[in-house]
Amino acid sequence: METTRLLLQTPDFLLFTLVQLQLQTRLQLPWKLNQEEGCKLIGCGSAVPNLKISNDDLAQIVDTDDDWIHKRTGIRNRRVLSGNDSLTSLAVDAAKNALQMAEVEPDDVDLILMCTSTPEDLFGSAPQIQKELGCKNNPLAYDITAACSGFVLGLVSAACHIRGGGFQNVLVIGADSLSRYVDWTDRGTCILFGDAAGAVLVQACDGNEDGLFAFDVHSDGDGQRHLNASMKEETSDERKVLFGSNGSAVEFPPRPYSYSCIQMNGKEVFRFANKVVPESIELSLEKAGLSSSDIDWLLLHQANQRIIDGVANRLDISDERIISNLANYGNTSAASIPLALDEAIRSGRVQPGNIIAAAGFGAGLTWASAILRWR
Repeated sequence: METTRLLLQTPDFLLFTLVQLQLQTRLQLPWKLNQEEGCKLIGCGSAVPNLKISNDDLAQIVDTDDDWIHKRTGIRNRRVLSGNDSLTSLAVDAAKNALQMAEVEPDDVDLILMCTSTPEDLFGSAPQIQKELGCKNNPLAYDITAACSGFVLGLVSAACHIRGGGFQNVLVIGADSLSRYVDWTDRGTCILFGDAAGAVLVQACDGNEDGLFAFDVHSDGDGQRHLNASMKEETSDERKVLFGSNGSAVEFPPRPYSYSCIQMNGKEVFRFANKVVPESIELSLEKAGLSSSDIDWLLLHQANQRIIDGVANRLDISDERIISNLANYGNTSAASIPLALDEAIRSGRVQPGNIIAAAGFGAGLTWASAILRWR
């Protein structure tokens, strides 16, 4: 008791407590100083476009064939948005499926995290998902932009909101439509990408039921040159040369900007992923006090089957413990992990209590891993 009393009187603890009380008073946040708070995944869902594009279909527009693509990537087909399809509608369908499995009503959702790099509104798509779900309590909804690492970072963000902010039900959605930013004449990139959405419901629980054991997150802006879709100025001859208020000659109005197609140095990205992903998973396992032999399933971002196999070999994980649906959908960016997870759960492969090592990696460059338990 004396040791505890002295600990509670230390300046650091008092400062921490005062900061939390100020936040709670000024911002009226549902803050909890509960170190035993946990979170777990209790529902999942996914949705894909109807249009399927096979390797043979691509061979009609670029110099390639099914054998060439499959040997290098593991991909056979991908789904692409077309007609009246939208990314938002896919995300809403995936979210509804996750809520249905979790037996949670939209009005009980406290937060919606839309992990995407291809929103259908420059200011974010998450609020539109909240609207379409019919959440009457106006829960906070915002986008997370981290490309192929986005979903894992969404899980980490959900855990932080639950453990530090008192949120109860957080909907994490991974959805991307990279087909809209692909140069369909470039066989080095157009063979890789597809569109999809996946979602999970993360719920608060007692600490002894915690289902997110550890995580590891990183980024390296120096690698942006290897994988990007940068802004570019559109060409126009309608600008006038004016003099600004400081007397300098300026061209005005400014030209509009748009995003370029995806630019990727495949060899460098392949080398990057094979190095950092197993290292990150090993760090997460160490933080969780686990080893690779404790993992029931390895679930990586579905970018390239050779990357998945290489990481599994580094971690000494057998093929039977790998979750992969890359052949059917290609690289769906932030959607790839929740899409594969949903299929594995609904098919009965992943069972309650199974431990999963998940990792995302890609543009930014960013990479993140998490050790989690299904239900």
